[in-house]
Amino acid sequence: MLYTVVDIETTGNGYKGSKITEISIFVFNGKKVIDEYTTLINPEQNIPAFITNLTGITNAMVRNAPKFYEIAKKVQEITEDTIFVAHNVNFDYNIIQEEFKNLGFNFKRKKLCTVRLSRKIIPGLSSYSLGNICTAENIPINGRHRAKGDAEATTELFRRIIERDDNFTINSFLNPKSRQATLPPLLDKKVVDNLPETFGVYYFKNLAKEVIYVGKANNIKQRVISHFYDKKKKEQTMCMETADISFTKTGSELLALLHESAEIKHIYPKFNRAQRRASEAIGLFSYEDQKGIIHLAYNRLKLAPNPIMKYYSVSECRNHLELLCKEFELCPKYCHLQTNVSSCFHYQLKECKGICCDKEAVENYNKRVLEAIKSVGIGAGNLVIKETGRTENEVGFALILDGIYQGFGYLDTLQSKQLENPEDYQFFVEPKKDNRDIQRIIAAYLKKKEIF
Repeated sequence: MLYTVVDIETTGNGYKGSKITEISIFVFNGKKVIDEYTTLINPEQNIPAFITNLTGITNAMVRNAPKFYEIAKKVQEITEDTIFVAHNVNFDYNIIQEEFKNLGFNFKRKKLCTVRLSRKIIPGLSSYSLGNICTAENIPINGRHRAKGDAEATTELFRRIIERDDNFTINSFLNPKSRQATLPPLLDKKVVDNLPETFGVYYFKNLAKEVIYVGKANNIKQRVISHFYDKKKKEQTMCMETADISFTKTGSELLALLHESAEIKHIYPKFNRAQRRASEAIGLFSYEDQKGIIHLAYNRLKLAPNPIMKYYSVSECRNHLELLCKEFELCPKYCHLQTNVSSCFHYQLKECKGICCDKEAVENYNKRVLEAIKSVGIGAGNLVIKETGRTENEVGFALILDGIYQGFGYLDTLQSKQLENPEDYQFFVEPKKDNRDIQRIIAAYLKKKEIF
């Protein structure tokens, strides 16, 4: 069996934007190196100063070096019918694969990761970076952060791994049914094997046990594994940092969504961006003027009496108002989207029925405004949304009182039958904060229920 131990240096612009500046390939038969290929590569883009400081590779050094397409055939031939080996293999493999993809070729090899193999065969190290393992193993690195020096050290590390592989770990990693090679290098396969295939929320944690990502899933195991196959830069960076995964079962998709949103706002994980926002600052409200016309307006929450909906920013609120104007044919003037105008511009476009220039009856316009208000959020009133529990004898629920989300909870089936009013459920709820994202989740759920 032949292996090609590979190391590359790059411009460091992430998986998608990163270009190779140097590559080194050692052909290894398990006992000794039988061939080697190393070359600088012209990345056809600038090498940032911090990368030059790390690797010592300058723009001048690669100016007359071959471009990747000029050495692609050599890389293809020397790695053909071999197993691709690297330290943090997905990094090197994915970037090389992307270079071939840009040339219109599909580069595909079996692969092994010396980080994951080391964690199995050389357990107990504080870090599994190449530098730390080589220090622990007394393996010299002649040129750290240069492709040849790192590839040569990785080859020697791999030789020692093969020598100590008494439990056929390498064979298990190469088994097509094993996902070992695709798992993040810091993550133990047992963690993934123990994930449930049910509704819930999962937490990616780094080596310091800090939560770096929170996600929801209808099938926790399946969703977690899908992250490992994702080619996006953010996903791959996140997976490289993931050392542990925990989870919470919820019993249903709605409760998973609600729990995920609350956890993101409580923990603020570094890789959750969509809901990782500050508290709402803007409120949407309505009032009636002297003509009896109902206005929709917005202001800071402290100045917005009984807001119909809360928003994180003025732009988010205005965008929503624009959608309401379009859907219910409302007047932008009376939605405070156009100011200091006698009649709105939308009337000229026949998108407003003319309330702003006395062309429409107030009663007719107000009727549509009330419909728009009704469509926003989850409405006023009390509501218990009952969902499947985490076990057969359990009921999950989300509670809304006076139009405000109170939280969610779980009851055994018999106990839930004894509760008659929504107010009774507040003694069993896990309190949660109401916010724009929660309102959106519940409104979408209720709308879907109405349709189906």
